[in-house]
Amino acid sequence: MKLSHFNFELPKELLAEYPSENRDESKLMVIHRETGKIEHKMFKDLINYFDEGDVMVLNNTKVFPARLYGNKEKTGARIEVFLLRELNEEQRLWDVLVDPARKIRIGNKLYFGEDESLVAEVIDNTTSRGRTLRFLYDGSYTDFRRKLKELGETPLPKYIKRDVEPEDEDRYQTIYAKHEGAVAAPTAGLHFSKHLLKRLEIKGIDFAEVTLHVGLGTFNPVEVEDLSKHKMDSEELIIDEKATEIVNSAKTNKRKVCAVGTTAMRGLESAVSSVHTLNTFNGWTNKFIFPPYEFSIATCMITNFHLPKSTLLMMVSAFVGHDLMKKAYKEAIMEGYKFYSYGDAMLIL
Repeated sequence: MKLSHFNFELPKELLAEYPSENRDESKLMVIHRETGKIEHKMFKDLINYFDEGDVMVLNNTKVFPARLYGNKEKTGARIEVFLLRELNEEQRLWDVLVDPARKIRIGNKLYFGEDESLVAEVIDNTTSRGRTLRFLYDGSYTDFRRKLKELGETPLPKYIKRDVEPEDEDRYQTIYAKHEGAVAAPTAGLHFSKHLLKRLEIKGIDFAEVTLHVGLGTFNPVEVEDLSKHKMDSEELIIDEKATEIVNSAKTNKRKVCAVGTTAMRGLESAVSSVHTLNTFNGWTNKFIFPPYEFSIATCMITNFHLPKSTLLMMVSAFVGHDLMKKAYKEAIMEGYKFYSYGDAMLIL
């Protein structure tokens, strides 16, 4: 498969700027892989496709307010700083992206907040836009993290052209988010409401939680025609014993195992044993899934509608089959489904 196989024309008006009014009332396209049948439902109808003993695998990572705005010393130029990951807690070192990058060199200082109570010094260039910052802050580590939270804003994807609004803090986060560390939401999970989770629980559906801290690498554009040459950035993944027991028991009993989102799917496929069961995992994964690929754990998946040429679209194609994926996306565009983070959902059975 080549990069050009994943290109399609997406009308601009189908990029979702806002989420649906109620989480579980976005549209849901249901695709049956065996028959090729496509149905159009609402997300809360999902419950009708699962039975007692089936398992849903949720990614419980939590998005932190990763986007800060600072001013460069002397010139006062406004600089966007996107926090990617903490490198050293003690020294307060962070991997970040800066914009505009050409103005930011090693040795520059950036000032944050109206009172300039937080200062950062650029100590390394990592990529064209990447820098390593050392934050200078008088106060404990807890106070420092509180300060970052106070100054940061919800890291909505760049394609959303509007300003961040107060509601985004809640809506760009799954209701089961627990462990802070993601700079982007695992978006398939955004459709679950408390009410829907409760109804699924009452029906006897089990939930296995994994943690994959979504980094920007998931959304990095693929720039090589030969997909085997693309390198994914590493993301931190934790799968504990409880999750492996729930998933492996469902597999043994021939129940459905549904990955909620491409991140949950990547997590599962990064921890497969030689006999195709799920192992515990604590480390980093840079797994890139594209066709052809044999999936070992999940038998179905929930996902949003993805952008052309994205690694997420490639995974969906590997799971559903390339021709059926193309047919489904064509139909989604015709039916006015909304795309990307705040968009509608797809259930692949």
